[in-house]
Order: sequence, then C-alpha cells, then structure tokens
Amino acid sequence: MGRPEKPLISRERAARAALDVIDVQGLNALSLENVARKIGVRAPSLYHHFKDKSELLSEVALCILKDIQAPFVDPKRWEDTLIGLCVAARRTILLHPNAAPLLLEFFPRRIFLEAYDYWTSFCPYPPELQLQILEGSEKITFGSALFAAASRSRGIPAMPEFSSTDLPYLAGAVRANQHDEEGLFVETLRTFFAGVAAIAEKTGKAT
Repeated sequence: MGRPEKPLISRERAARAALDVIDVQGLNALSLENVARKIGVRAPSLYHHFKDKSELLSEVALCILKDIQAPFVDPKRWEDTLIGLCVAARRTILLHPNAAPLLLEFFPRRIFLEAYDYWTSFCPYPPELQLQILEGSEKITFGSALFAAASRSRGIPAMPEFSSTDLPYLAGAVRANQHDEEGLFVETLRTFFAGVAAIAEKTGKAT
C-alpha cells in the first residue's frame, strides 16, 4: 500500500478535531484519545505534532482567532470599521462557547502584531492615545465575548434574575436598556470611543 497523498495528521487538522470535540462534549471531556479517534489515528501519533495536551489547546485557541473575518476596511470610517472587526471577533468566539476560556489561557497575541500596526497606521488619534485604544477595544471585545460564552455554555442568562425592590437602581437601568446583547456591546464600544474623542478634544489633539 502506498503512502497517502496527504498526511493523516497536521497541527491544524488535529486542532480542528479537538475544537469539534469541545463544541459537543465540553472542554473537560477533551483528551488526546478522543481527538485521535475523531481523525482516525492512534493517540501516540499526536505527540509528533504536540508535546502535550496544553500545546494542542493552544493551537485550538489559535484556530478560533484565525476564523475571524475582518470587515471591509474604510479608512474614512476608522471607528465604525474597527467596531465591525470587534463584532466579528465576538461572533466568532461565540460560535464556540465551550472553547472560549482557552483564549484567556492561551491568547496568542503574537498573531495580532501586524494587525495592531495596520490599524494604528491610519488611526485618526495621536500616537499617545493609540495603545490605549487598542487595549481598550480589545479588552472590551474579549471580556464581552468570554462573559457571554460562559453564560451560553452553562445555559444561564447573562443577567441573573433579581428583585427590583431590593435593587431598584439596577432594575431601572435594565428597563431603560433598549439593546440586545450584541447591540449593548456595540454601544459600549461607542461609549468608549466617545471618551477617547473627548480626551483628544480636551488636550487639543483631536483630528
């Protein structure tokens, strides 16, 4: 029997199989054995590509982030375009709520370095605000996605039930909110950018 034209295992194929297992069975159910079974090989074969389970999980996190589809970039609408990217990232993460915690443990920030440089290349705000913008928009996006993923994977509401009598001010804020979960996320980003614009104007560095 000749050799197969393509190797039975690649790092990405194994990681995609692991992601499928996590999506269906949960993160705690993942093992090298069930990943190997899913792609039709024996578990020891995986050790040619991953030194341990932790390295496999790191590759799973990388696969999720690689799936993010960037929106059409309009340099004249920098803020709207960046918000579109944040929405795309959040939606992609929420396709895999069981795997979302991996992004905290194995966040491969190195793959974003060129993207950071690209977005700052036409950022309308001065350099002294740009790193704050990158940090803020990224943390809002991943924080929102991880909280929403935790709710979905456990089957619980994002905002737990509470007594409006005991917590009247929170109840008022919830009633006044006119947005769904994603809409609230977008408005949170817009509020953040409004703050950036206000700081830039106050310091005389608005563009």
